[in-house]
Amino acid sequence: MTLRIVQSGGRFEEIGSYSRAKRVGPFVFVAGTTAIEPSGKLHAPNDAYAQTIFALQRIENALKEVGADMRHVVRTTVFLSDMKAAAAGFVKAHGEVFDGILPVTTAVEAGLTTPGMMVEISVDAIIHDPLGVIEFD
Repeated sequence: MTLRIVQSGGRFEEIGSYSRAKRVGPFVFVAGTTAIEPSGKLHAPNDAYAQTIFALQRIENALKEVGADMRHVVRTTVFLSDMKAAAAGFVKAHGEVFDGILPVTTAVEAGLTTPGMMVEISVDAIIHDPLGVIEFD
């Protein structure tokens, strides 16, 4: 069975002993991902749409590193710093990225770590063929 772990070098990964993404067989889990740029700067402060697009691009890269694609995503969980201020931007971006994929999703209002940070997203994926058939390796 395939086991792959991806670490992105995030400041908390080593201290917290966690990975950005983990694949076990056909199952893939991506940790909560925000819009922090490689420089450590927050991307697009207070812009939920732009932060969602940025975070989902980071998630897509992590999925690819373990052999998965966005089409394999079955669930997204989003944490919004302010549901009223961020929901519309998140929903618009999520709809664009997952058009035709239709993962289940949950949104929760939560305190996030950086002022201006509006969105944190985690995803679960199952690697499957276009008909939904899972191939265990």
